[in-house]
Amino acid sequence: MADEPPPWQQQDDTYEEEEDIDETGYKSVKDAVLFAIEISESMLTPPPSTGSKKADKESPATAALKCAYHMMEQRIISNPRDMIGILLYGTKESKFYGEEESGRGNLSYPHCYLFTDLDVPAADDVKKLRSLVHDEEEAKQILVPSKERVSMSNVLFCANQIFSSKAPNFSSRRLFIVTDNDDPHSKDKGLRSAATVRAKDLYDLGVIIELFPISRPDQEFDRSKFFDDIIYRASPTDPEAPAFATSQTKSSTSGGDGISLLKSLLSSINSKSVPRRALFSNVPLEIGPDFKISVTGYLLFKRQEPARSCYVWLGGEEPQIAKGMTTQMADDSAREVEKWEIRKAYKFGGEQISFTQDEQASLRHFGDPTIRIIGFKPLSALPIWASIKHPTFIYPSEEGFVGSTRVFSALYQTLLKKKKMALVWFVPRKNAAPVMAAMIPGKEKLDEDGEQMIPQGMWILPLPFADDIRQNPETNLITAPETLVDKMRTIIQLLQLPKAHYDPQRYPNPSLQWHYRILQALALDEDLPEKPEDKTIPKYRQIDKRAGDHVIDWGEELEAQYRQIEAEQPATSTLVKRPASRSQEGKPSKRTKTDPDAAGAADEVRMHYQKGTVNKLTVAVLKEFLQFQGLPATGKKAELVERVEEYFEKK
Repeated sequence: MADEPPPWQQQDDTYEEEEDIDETGYKSVKDAVLFAIEISESMLTPPPSTGSKKADKESPATAALKCAYHMMEQRIISNPRDMIGILLYGTKESKFYGEEESGRGNLSYPHCYLFTDLDVPAADDVKKLRSLVHDEEEAKQILVPSKERVSMSNVLFCANQIFSSKAPNFSSRRLFIVTDNDDPHSKDKGLRSAATVRAKDLYDLGVIIELFPISRPDQEFDRSKFFDDIIYRASPTDPEAPAFATSQTKSSTSGGDGISLLKSLLSSINSKSVPRRALFSNVPLEIGPDFKISVTGYLLFKRQEPARSCYVWLGGEEPQIAKGMTTQMADDSAREVEKWEIRKAYKFGGEQISFTQDEQASLRHFGDPTIRIIGFKPLSALPIWASIKHPTFIYPSEEGFVGSTRVFSALYQTLLKKKKMALVWFVPRKNAAPVMAAMIPGKEKLDEDGEQMIPQGMWILPLPFADDIRQNPETNLITAPETLVDKMRTIIQLLQLPKAHYDPQRYPNPSLQWHYRILQALALDEDLPEKPEDKTIPKYRQIDKRAGDHVIDWGEELEAQYRQIEAEQPATSTLVKRPASRSQEGKPSKRTKTDPDAAGAADEVRMHYQKGTVNKLTVAVLKEFLQFQGLPATGKKAELVERVEEYFEKK
């Protein structure tokens, strides 16, 4: 029997087994992505040189292959069950499944080259793609454009065959088309019509087509000429698009100063590389009695942490995924215990009371999943401190109730116009504890390039209970004088980010990136890296160059103001040090500057500094020296060493 807290006191973080929830809390979705990259003279031609160091120097085809390579590197670690394939079209040579591989006979698709089959990426696939990107000799053999124009209907039909044979049951299948030709069949209406039919076949099979257009400095990519007929807009029924694409995705450009084609493509592909996975789906939203619509919930903001998706055995010649099995054995007889023999018990009054599985389920059942509107309040009634948990983004779904999109849109626009929020009773899934939450309308947010950062829709924010709110401790605060505030205002203005905008995507989690970098090195049989790349480390030289003198002036002003305030305080003020208590009288006092032992330790540290071996001193010696000099003695050893070296450099 397991000694656990009562069922109604347990934090429910479990989901139903049939929903196949992964370790991130989302429904597990197997994703299959096929890159279709056009190989033509214009795609292989680097942009003209502008003399700027920031200008692009690589061709669009090479940039697209590098994007696929970076994505394959990420997926081999973070999503080991996803499939990635690379299809080059417009090539001189043709390559597809042979008779032995497909079992359907030799299918010929002219000028279509299947470089990497749609499959879970292995180390050999990543190395093969890396060699194509970096090896010019291999690129000259494969990346040879055809003199004849390739038929887009053949390309789409080839992709159809790949998805049907390799990922027929995947819940997410997407085709990424990278091209700079906005009208491949301008003079042939028959080929244009055939491509439209093939695109419709892909959508009927559940394959989503994503376009990544490449614009030239002298020619803007026009989607309306051809691709608007084969690429459909997102709708609420698409599992990968919880919000309408209200804005047109900005085309990637090449050749402009300060605009990198590789970075632009990476940003666009990463924004669509991972499908949005539903936290819960088709939950009824009760607006009134017998008035329901269905919505789907997404967790858009979540702390990303290293997650173990599988065990890897490194004892053989090459790493292999290990399959684990768990069995429970009886202590007395060492026999395997069956699942039906296990019962859970909880302590009440010193005794253990057992419950059956049905009794536990009834104790934890607070009703079916629902979002029930209780009333409405102004947005101003919601304080900022009420946000203590992750909000859930909801969007309408037509699967449960037809017409949910229109009703949801009317409710959203009304709340947004009147600046109201809805107070709701929120049960996200079965066996989940109900909470009171605020349903808030949220506007769409775009970045500088017009890419959607946050979609429009409703947000459900769980409200805290009374026990979750704690009063701040009482502190005697002193208001800073105006002279000190003015000096700090100058420092803040000098240290502001460009355009006063903080982009968290530019500062990845260094520990998480280091974790993935180690896994990547093990998976690809590469040398282990020496140190992680930490973009969160402040740029001390730049800070000192911009505001170093002002910071020193502010520190001197702070010391002057503190001495003035200390002189004005009475003797009973809290700023005066209190005498040591009786319990501390017997303890030895800290060493002062007149302590001969501390003076000897200072000489020892000075000698090590002259030899350049301060890092060989122990932490205790470093802290003792810093305390002897009146400097902070907290932090790691590297910080202590740096502080000691700075002390001697100033002298």
